Amino acid sequence: MCGRFTLTLSLNDIQERFSIQATTITDYQPDYNVSPGTAIAAIISDGTKNRLGTLKWGLVPFWADDPKIGYKMINARSETAPTKNSFKRPLQQQRCIIPADSFYEWTTEKGKKQPYRIYLKDQKAFGLAGLWEKWEGDRDTLYTCTILTTAANTFMKKLHDRMPIILTQERESLWLDPSIQDTDTIQACMTAVDGDRMTAYPVSTDVNSPNNQGATLIEPIY
Repeated sequence: MCGRFTLTLSLNDIQERFSIQATTITDYQPDYNVSPGTAIAAIISDGTKNRLGTLKWGLVPFWADDPKIGYKMINARSETAPTKNSFKRPLQQQRCIIPADSFYEWTTEKGKKQPYRIYLKDQKAFGLAGLWEKWEGDRDTLYTCTILTTAANTFMKKLHDRMPIILTQERESLWLDPSIQDTDTIQACMTAVDGDRMTAYPVSTDVNSPNNQGATLIEPIY
């Protein structure tokens, strides 16, 4: 799964890395502990330009009676998303990219939960495969998202049996293109990144609390 990640780049670096042509974000701050239920940076496309904005992490299906269902939908399994009522429509038409530069996962060591920071060896930012949705209530309109996961690659199996889908740069434009609705093409994007590209190290349990922030969260402990 993916329940916490980081985005520590500057806004300019995000715009350059993901070819952003427009943004609605005006108060961006690097985030060392991105948590479910918060407004997170996300990229969508109308087919001609990439737009950076914010989506609440935890997808609320358009048909939901209660938006609290979003807290149960921070992740979507790529294997079943094409057939799930909550995800099959956005998978075809409403895909997004969630920029990140690492994510956290926890293992049990000596009876205690130990968090690890996981990232690409080249230390470059990457795009997580996401889906977005619009929900309209009597008083509120919510724009929400979920992160797609897949079976762990050879590296991640040491930490967890699931992992977020990290898109290759070559597939990012395809993933964002709303005109591409072919199931086989979409599913070809939903594969695990090569484990040889990944590395990780243990970090402080301070990251366990979503209220904690700051660069000290990503400092290694040995």
